[in-house]
Amino acid sequence: MKIFSLVLAFLLMFFSTTPSQNQKGAKVNDNILSLKVKDIDGKEVNLSEYKGKVLMIVNVASYCGYTRQYSGLQDLYQAYKDKGFEILAFPCNQFGNQEPGSNEEIKNFCSSKYNVTFRLFDKIDVNGNNKSPLYAFLTDNPVTGKGDIKWNFEKFIVDKNGKIVARFPSSVEPTSEKIVSLIESELKRK
Repeated sequence: MKIFSLVLAFLLMFFSTTPSQNQKGAKVNDNILSLKVKDIDGKEVNLSEYKGKVLMIVNVASYCGYTRQYSGLQDLYQAYKDKGFEILAFPCNQFGNQEPGSNEEIKNFCSSKYNVTFRLFDKIDVNGNNKSPLYAFLTDNPVTGKGDIKWNFEKFIVDKNGKIVARFPSSVEPTSEKIVSLIESELKRK
């Protein structure tokens, strides 16, 4: 009887309908709009300011084989920024020490080398014990499943209500047909 009670308690706990929790124990909402992050200048940003916008969230690095994707990201941003599209780029140094610089150095690199005009954010961890709450949500949700970021320049598309729509690996170019058509489709949704 004791074993049955333990099994039943475990099953009730496992299949309960309470909100999921990330690895830090924080409750995870069904969208990112309640989260706060810091921009590259250290200013706090409420992601709720992006309600009504289609977002691409991407972890970036200055010294990576995929760094050239900054050009494609900028092209994508230029093409769709006036239609309600934003790119949120989060520098990360967790993959091969490919983003060792300070926020100021990263900002200068992106501006001088790639003429980046989309928004850059504070350098963060996207995996591990110090994973940012935003990336805890992006990497553990019902749409994209659970799984760590594999490398720099992984891309997430988020709809106008802050819900994750898709995840693309680093190898998928920002201006690929599948990303562009998804962004266009999401921009048309009410």
